[in-house]
Amino acid sequence: MKKNKFIFSLSLILGVALSTCVLASTETEIKDVTSAYRNYKEINLPKILVPTVVEIPFTETSLERFEFQVLDKTAGNFEPSLLLLQKEVNPIRSINIRDLNSNSQTLSDNIALYDNDESSYVELPIIDDKISSVDITINSKEIINTDFILLLLDNHVALPNTVSIFAGTDQNLKTVLATKKVDSQSIYFPKTSATRFVIRLTYGQPLRITELRFGGYGNRSKSYKLRFLAQPDHEYKVYFDPDRRVNVRVGEAGNLSDNRDVLVLSGSKTLINPSYKIADTDGDNVPDVLDNCVSVSNIDQVDVNGNGRGDVCDDFDKDGIINSVDNCPNLPNYNQQDTDGDKIGDVCDSEESRITEKYTWLPWVGIGLAAIVVIILFVFTALSMRKKTDLPTLN
Repeated sequence: MKKNKFIFSLSLILGVALSTCVLASTETEIKDVTSAYRNYKEINLPKILVPTVVEIPFTETSLERFEFQVLDKTAGNFEPSLLLLQKEVNPIRSINIRDLNSNSQTLSDNIALYDNDESSYVELPIIDDKISSVDITINSKEIINTDFILLLLDNHVALPNTVSIFAGTDQNLKTVLATKKVDSQSIYFPKTSATRFVIRLTYGQPLRITELRFGGYGNRSKSYKLRFLAQPDHEYKVYFDPDRRVNVRVGEAGNLSDNRDVLVLSGSKTLINPSYKIADTDGDNVPDVLDNCVSVSNIDQVDVNGNGRGDVCDDFDKDGIINSVDNCPNLPNYNQQDTDGDKIGDVCDSEESRITEKYTWLPWVGIGLAAIVVIILFVFTALSMRKKTDLPTLN
């Protein structure tokens, strides 16, 4: 009987501990998710008696990412939702990319750039330590009226260094944007109507572009409607427009596309999310999009060779190991051998195999022994002087 009580008590304690862990995990997940979103709306939900599908209109036209997350504030979790987006026929016929460093057609018909799927991307690699440059040519089925282009980047990717844009019909292109530094994923230029655009980019780090979109004047405004299943006496908040893709765990969704018994709500005011933190993978307080070394902390952003890539991410000696982790960044040493363990590679170490370098504690032992010898000599000297003082004198 006592044994059964002990097992029950232990199970109860473990159950409470696991529940606490799950709660902590959920709170951490909510914090991580909400910090990626720039805006939110408080949902003014009227009194409902049964679970009801509600529909919220959105009028924002400058969203970079069509990602929305519904937070059930009462239950403390995220709910499944459905975005009803008025889609337009994509005028883009093809996108070709030419590597200007080698003057070769590296990629062609890049559907990933206009498939409305942010999980797919085109990666533009770097070559050696040089600044890479490409021409992205967009051919349209019809005239595009626009004054900005959105280059939507994948997670943990920095912006290109510079951009210039040419536009026109067929081969008759004119400059619509002279070369300038890129400071945003939205690139603005004077109002332009054309069927062909050429975007010239320079970059120093691997560049992954998920989507390429046109916007601006002459484009029909899009309407967004978001649906989710609301519970009676629950409060909700909708987060939207994140600066990165976020994976969110949600429960099973009902048929939210069914138009029957849908409660249409009035629009809510858009608020700036105070919890938003711009993506900073390496935690050096330099946002990913502006960081010249996204994966390694380098708050100083030092770039000695001016290749658009921070020195800590460079590989000066071409041994396949970046400077920040290379124990000899100026001389090739693929095996990173360090015989004396002083974190300086053998090929760079001028005092290799020195015993005191290999065993750093030896000098301290020597100093200690010397100190002991000095103390002993001092004691012996003091004792000797005392004996001389104590000797009787003859009259």
